[in-house]
Amino acid sequence: MVTSKTISNGILRALATILVIGIVLYFLYEIQTVIVYLCISLILCLIANPLVIFLKQKLKFSNSFAATTTIIVFILLLTGFIFLFVPLIISQANNLSLLDTNQLQTQFMETERSIEAYFNVQHVDLNKMLKDSKITSMLNFSYFTGFINSILNFMASMGMGLVSVFFITFFFIKDQESFKATARKILPDSNEDKIINSITKINHLLTRYFIGLLLQLTVVFILYLIVLVIFGNKNAFVIAFLCAVLNIIPYIGPIIGTILAAILTMISLIGQDFRSEILPTTIYVVIGFLLVQAIDNNISQPIISSKSVNSHPLEIFLITLISGITFGIVGMIIAVPLFTMIKVILKEFFPDNKIISVLTERI
Repeated sequence: MVTSKTISNGILRALATILVIGIVLYFLYEIQTVIVYLCISLILCLIANPLVIFLKQKLKFSNSFAATTTIIVFILLLTGFIFLFVPLIISQANNLSLLDTNQLQTQFMETERSIEAYFNVQHVDLNKMLKDSKITSMLNFSYFTGFINSILNFMASMGMGLVSVFFITFFFIKDQESFKATARKILPDSNEDKIINSITKINHLLTRYFIGLLLQLTVVFILYLIVLVIFGNKNAFVIAFLCAVLNIIPYIGPIIGTILAAILTMISLIGQDFRSEILPTTIYVVIGFLLVQAIDNNISQPIISSKSVNSHPLEIFLITLISGITFGIVGMIIAVPLFTMIKVILKEFFPDNKIISVLTERI
């Protein structure tokens, strides 16, 4: 018989459960940076697995020595990546030092007068049209300064983040067998096969994903390089490489890369006529980059999402969007690998759940 006391206890238990879940979610939100570091370290550990296996099996390295060597390789790659852009920075600084601001202002004013004269010939009052459209009132230039501040904050926290990630990755690589053994002890013996199957599938799918991603970035890099070489950019290789790497950031990265390429192209052409040389060349470069992105969006990315991680493109878009809103740019980068890992684990441990079976039917 259901009594008021039973109903009250049920309500209290439900409220307590909701409270606990809320506290846990709030705690996870507060430590989201640590969670991101752990995810990045885990992904680096999976990427490094082939190298670690080679060092331990072929060269007979110990766990600690293999982990140390792998971290050194990562640091050297990162250092080489940074120093790759030193010539670009020096070159652009030299170009800026040659900038004649008075001449640039004159060219801008001439361009503005030419545009206004064209509209006057067409019997269009440009000033009145702009005033009536109220475009200037809708522009909020604080977004630009906010964007710059966010980039500076991101750069400031990068050092601490790199140290943390490399430190965590070292122990993930060094003690991964111990972690696996500990996991087997914590979980019931009946789940041991599921754990092994999950790890095997995750390694397989993520290896395919990162190989596919590397292939995608290589194709984009070559196409960017062709565009920049055609239009005579002096730092075509470095700019193409940087813009290709930015493609790691889904959806936003290509936009940033295109803007960056346009800015660097304009800076590299300083000293030439703005209206007849700088502006047309920059427009052609932007059009070329947009064509490359169209090829990438319609060919490369669908192949990666459907063939490498066996996920529908809509799944990839939604999970990337949610991760971007929650964790920012880093969240967008790790969204697909992390989503793949979660899907594999859910399929192994809850294969009979209807929702999970639908979401993981392609794995």
